[in-house]
Amino acid sequence: MGETLSAAMITRLLRPRSIAVVGASDKPGALGASLLGNLDRHGFSGPIYPINPNRDTIGGRACLSSIDDLPEGVDAAVLAIPRVAVLDAIRRLAERKCGAAIVFSAGFAEGGEEGLIEQAEIARIASESGMVLEGPNCLGMVNHVDSVPLTFVETRCLAPAGRKAIGIVSQSGAMAAVLGTTLQARDVALSYSVSTGNEAASTVEDYVDWLVDEPNTDVVAMIVEQFRDPRRFLEVAKKIRAAGKQIVLLHPGKSSAARESAATHTGAMAGDYPLMRAKVRRAGVIFAETIEELGDIAELLVRCPALTRPDLAVLGESGAFKALTLDLAEELGLPLAALGDDDSPALRAALPPFVPVSNPLDITAQGLSEPAIYTRALSALFDDPRVGAIICGIIQGDPVTSGIKVPAILASLGGDELAKPLVFAGLDEGAAIPPDFIADLRARGIPCFPSNERAFRALARLGRQVGRIDVDNSPTPTALPGFDAYQGVIPEYRAKSLLAQVGVPFPQGRFAADADAAVSAAEALGFPVAMKAQAAALSHKSDAGGVALNLLDAAAVRAAWARMHDAVAAYDASVVLDGVLIEAMGLRGVEMIVGGRNDPEWGPVVLAGFGGVTAEILHDVRLITPDLSEAEIESELMQLKSAALLSGYRGAPALDVLALARLIRTVSAVLLAEPDLQELDLNPVIIGPVGQGVTALDALIVRG
Repeated sequence: MGETLSAAMITRLLRPRSIAVVGASDKPGALGASLLGNLDRHGFSGPIYPINPNRDTIGGRACLSSIDDLPEGVDAAVLAIPRVAVLDAIRRLAERKCGAAIVFSAGFAEGGEEGLIEQAEIARIASESGMVLEGPNCLGMVNHVDSVPLTFVETRCLAPAGRKAIGIVSQSGAMAAVLGTTLQARDVALSYSVSTGNEAASTVEDYVDWLVDEPNTDVVAMIVEQFRDPRRFLEVAKKIRAAGKQIVLLHPGKSSAARESAATHTGAMAGDYPLMRAKVRRAGVIFAETIEELGDIAELLVRCPALTRPDLAVLGESGAFKALTLDLAEELGLPLAALGDDDSPALRAALPPFVPVSNPLDITAQGLSEPAIYTRALSALFDDPRVGAIICGIIQGDPVTSGIKVPAILASLGGDELAKPLVFAGLDEGAAIPPDFIADLRARGIPCFPSNERAFRALARLGRQVGRIDVDNSPTPTALPGFDAYQGVIPEYRAKSLLAQVGVPFPQGRFAADADAAVSAAEALGFPVAMKAQAAALSHKSDAGGVALNLLDAAAVRAAWARMHDAVAAYDASVVLDGVLIEAMGLRGVEMIVGGRNDPEWGPVVLAGFGGVTAEILHDVRLITPDLSEAEIESELMQLKSAALLSGYRGAPALDVLALARLIRTVSAVLLAEPDLQELDLNPVIIGPVGQGVTALDALIVRG
């Protein structure tokens, strides 16, 4: 995307002192008219320069007939004009030393070859003139801090006024507007909202970087379909966390077709979206799956006290709700604090004798006749150090019913600030709860969700961040001697020779270029042996009949040699074998896969999970960034769907997960040292019982 935009350049766009409106109008519904209406309603006090060659005045302001009539150095110009006029307008703005331009028009890169060429040209002009370009194909930006709405969407600016606030950075202007409206309807403070559109010359990375030091922004809510500069975003995300702020990201695209992947298992399974997610999560970003979840998580972060432990307590009024909550918590992996009659004296004393202490807690309908139960129970939960957050799953009913419950809930708070998050989650969406009650709850730092499930999902996302300490535990980069001599796909026997130098464990083996050499190799290794066809063009040997196992004598080796060459020729006559690899038969065991990939955008990543011929079908894998320690890698492995097999399932011995973690660290070290290593595939990797290590049975490397 060219050079990084400076903070001062971005400031001229987001905090402009003077504004030009190219295509100004007073016609209702016209983009230029809506923009001027926004500025007038919010009392922008700086100079505004309407530009329209067909009008002398608009809204009491004198109109300029041309951009050429602008004074030099206007901070920001908004282009509310057709696409065909944009390129010339950008040229003229550059000549007048304008600091920034917002382009609403669509039809550029998304409109075909001509539009793509024009977009590249306006980006070049902006870059060479030092002008920040937002868009094209965007809805503009809103500065809530200073009440500057540079957008054609009718907007309500409300300054944060000392409250924690959310900054919105979105490639989609429509979704930015939706999110902003949703959050304002909940009385959540906003600082800035930026729609980046096609990102011709400024990207989401530029705006998030600017928000790192922006004092009114505590949380950044992002909607991104494609990161233009992934490695820079990872650095910016780390800066955000170092500044004590957080990013919540909605990234559509996990179900879309990935880019053309390489031939190995790793390339097929470590697609763009999973790779992005692994990298971005490691940088401390919280993921949302829906636009509602994005707003829910962001609201929790700015309205509630910080979550210091993930364990949740749930106060409800229904046995069925209790059962549903237990199901949902298990589905989400959301830990519930273990509370019982014997270990919760304060909670026990708060409840009637017939209500057992449990979590979720079912106080039944008794709260209607004895509202103080809500107060006593919540007070006990606030004081319980085992509880990190509380959800009140409340049947709101009608104004009378909620009038009994809400004041009792508020009474549990006393006059103090909340010590831990408390979420009010109505079970009966649409119930007639008085708006004043909702306002009172929110004013005390209690989010009000129309759905208990949304509250659980948002807290589950936040809970996964608790206690995270992101330390770079990258291994020392380890080069592969002789790797530079290869290009493209490196066949198994050569790949194993390279990797054995850095400690990757393989069965004993020898390469054989003819049948006599194959027999000699087998006799030297000792029967039984395995034979595998070797050629760079033969990535999946078993599909071509290129694998023979348990060969018991010399005759079996010669027969396998002939049979294998015939099978490969029948599979693909263009494949010419280098020879075969003869290996000692390895022990049977659980088959794993370990793969590595140096992505040109995101950098190195390792894939690990359950492997063998069904690896791409079962897809039980984790993507592991190379900066994880052995202990962190073990933790990732234990999150596999079939992780019980690693711990000793139905009396089987526990497997050597530590050895597997060390192999992954070795692969990480190689990827860090060899940026030209496009893909590496070890599949299967046999993992033995604790103390017996791992053995990679197959290996493939692709050098880009």
